[in-house]
Amino acid sequence: MVYLLKRYRQYDPAAKSILEVALLYPGVKAVCLHKIAHRLARWKIPFFPRMVSELSRLITGIDIHPGARVGRGLIIDHGMGTVIGETAVIGNDVIIYQGVTLGGTELKHAKRHPTLEDHVVVGAGAKVLGNITIGTGSRIGANSVVIEDVPPNSTVVGIPARRVRQGVTPGEELSHQKIKE
Repeated sequence: MVYLLKRYRQYDPAAKSILEVALLYPGVKAVCLHKIAHRLARWKIPFFPRMVSELSRLITGIDIHPGARVGRGLIIDHGMGTVIGETAVIGNDVIIYQGVTLGGTELKHAKRHPTLEDHVVVGAGAKVLGNITIGTGSRIGANSVVIEDVPPNSTVVGIPARRVRQGVTPGEELSHQKIKE
């Protein structure tokens, strides 16, 4: 929890204090409540994981299924409308903006949602669909629809998403104005 709060504070220039981040940032609440729901689900406790998940969605507008696996330091910035599916896997130090969907494309009881490796940034409104992998350090442009694997350190944009840049380094800013079409 402390790591997450410090990460938000470093990431967001509008964050005035750790206390402000802890009390007022919906992404922090959603991730913390997800950790509880996920733990309950792993313990195979019926009903309560979904109840905690639903409470989180009502409070934050962010829908994270209790089965989703979330790494350390996930930032969900302005998260309203963000949906993270049951079999999604999110690595460490990932940033997800508002309106993002990590969705499934099949109805079977198997891995059907995306995997985001470490240091991935997903722009506002992007849809990442199916059992695909977004490689470490990759960037997904706003409103892109990603339906295929993305190699590490790549930038993808568009519908369907296509690679427009290779060799992005983790920590590099995601400036949509600098992404060429």
